[in-house]
Amino acid sequence: MKKTTTETRAYRTEMNDKILNSGFRDFNKFFALDNKAYIDGALNAKTKELMGLSSSMVLRCNDCIFYHIDRSIQEGATREELMETFNVALIVGGSIVIPHLRYGFEVMDEIFNDIEKSK
Repeated sequence: MKKTTTETRAYRTEMNDKILNSGFRDFNKFFALDNKAYIDGALNAKTKELMGLSSSMVLRCNDCIFYHIDRSIQEGATREELMETFNVALIVGGSIVIPHLRYGFEVMDEIFNDIEKSK
């Protein structure tokens, strides 16, 4: 059974909390470094999330794709910006990215539909 966006977010939070509270400090160091990479700097957070999305699609990580689509939308990304990002990933990664492009469209539509429903 497919997880909803709410279930996926809850799972990520639960497991990240478990990892970060495991007492193994190297995990915390990496998570902090990862988090810092996506905050506003010379590039704004939305641009960085879109870059992370494109990279995640080329690397074929659906969990990462979900996360970066979710974060990109939270940072104000539009459908058009997401589709251009998907296209960059497709051009860089080639046809192996197509299944992840499908997944990306599914996630994007679900998140934007959830936003519309909550208005």
